[in-house]
Amino acid sequence: MTPPTLLTGWGRTAPTAAHVVRPRSARQVADALAGAGPRGVLARGLGRSYGDAAQAAGGLVLDCTELTGPPRLDPDRGEVTAPAGTSMGRLIAHLLRAGHFVPVTPGTRHVTLGGAIAADVHGKNHHADSSLGAHVRALTLVTPDGRTRRLTPDGPDADLFWATVGGMGLTGVITEATIAAHPVETAYARVDTDRTRGLDATLDLMARTDDDYRYTVCWLDLLARGAATGRGVLTRAHHARIADLPRPLRRAPLHHRPTAPVGAPPWAPPRLLNRWTVGAFNAAYHAAAPERRRGQIQPLSSFFHPLDAVRGWNRVYGPHGLVQYQFVVPFGAEDTLTDIVTGLSRAGAPSFLAVLKRMGEPTPGPLSFPRPGWTLALDLPADLPGLGRLLNGFDERLLTVGGRLYLAKDSRARAETVHAMYPDLPAWRRVRERVDPDGVLVSDLAHRLRLV
Repeated sequence: MTPPTLLTGWGRTAPTAAHVVRPRSARQVADALAGAGPRGVLARGLGRSYGDAAQAAGGLVLDCTELTGPPRLDPDRGEVTAPAGTSMGRLIAHLLRAGHFVPVTPGTRHVTLGGAIAADVHGKNHHADSSLGAHVRALTLVTPDGRTRRLTPDGPDADLFWATVGGMGLTGVITEATIAAHPVETAYARVDTDRTRGLDATLDLMARTDDDYRYTVCWLDLLARGAATGRGVLTRAHHARIADLPRPLRRAPLHHRPTAPVGAPPWAPPRLLNRWTVGAFNAAYHAAAPERRRGQIQPLSSFFHPLDAVRGWNRVYGPHGLVQYQFVVPFGAEDTLTDIVTGLSRAGAPSFLAVLKRMGEPTPGPLSFPRPGWTLALDLPADLPGLGRLLNGFDERLLTVGGRLYLAKDSRARAETVHAMYPDLPAWRRVRERVDPDGVLVSDLAHRLRLV
């Protein structure tokens, strides 16, 4: 066996070592599960979970990025089948060549299809289309007993299907999936932008207009104070039609070539991102945004995945890494959202990656994160003084209104907090214990949060 490899999440915190193997087929996955040692085994994709969800200290990690092959589009059925190691970027490129697009994409294209299902990722269209799990037609799952199962959302093993969607890789290893594919005319978005002056204005504008758009997201300035607290830049979009494009772009409307990324510095000093540097950036970004702009044509890659234009952007948070905090609060609990935004502002918490979205209908997944309401995701330096106390206080406030944290982003929550936020956890455990009675599938997140 190869020597252990040190692994972290995208936040670059809490590294642990594990043996890593790279299966290329469902058979090799089954063999790896059968040969797992006492420290267990876990599947891993491209490592974009922020915390410890794709780590297994002392165990065996299956790097599934070599579970690849050509995606197979069935335009008549409106679906595409692809190996689980296929990246979202590759899948998007393949579909656009045929005039189709994925039903949901997260904020980066550097995630695998299997990992996206395991985290039940959501995107800018959750208010209209729910999360990715709502669009999975079938998946192939290898369970610790060596069986390869084809699961569907309403088939005989529907409970296992939904335990896997959002199940963070703890019910088996996904090796292939079939998801919906939607026809599009172009590889561009038609984008409307509004600059807002404060959180109340932001929430009001989103509540009144989001349902008129397929995609919507708002960047927030979490360091602004007073009447400007929660000011933002709201962008909403539809897929552009050929008639929307400037004449030169109509010659190749499905042309898709994401901009080659520039590399972030390989090293950044501690506390480079602080209330003064981030405050200056936020103020400049907000001021530079148009007060009101309509119908701007943007490449889909620019609209959906702007951070992918900077390779290794997580390094700018310095050697201690970053913590991403994402929560959802139900509609009617806007006061809690306001209190958290105000608390971040008062604490001078330096986040320049803070995005607010409205969420719609959930999937039946017991561990799936999205619920109808408001979700805010923000990045903070992991070495920010008082960060743990600040976020623990927010957790307690979320519990009082039925809010919850996103497991794919978490790196620091308390187990009892997460258990209270996910009341269907016991039902999920019963399904998991049926397919993995010996506890072969493990992760650092599962141990930390006592999920298994």
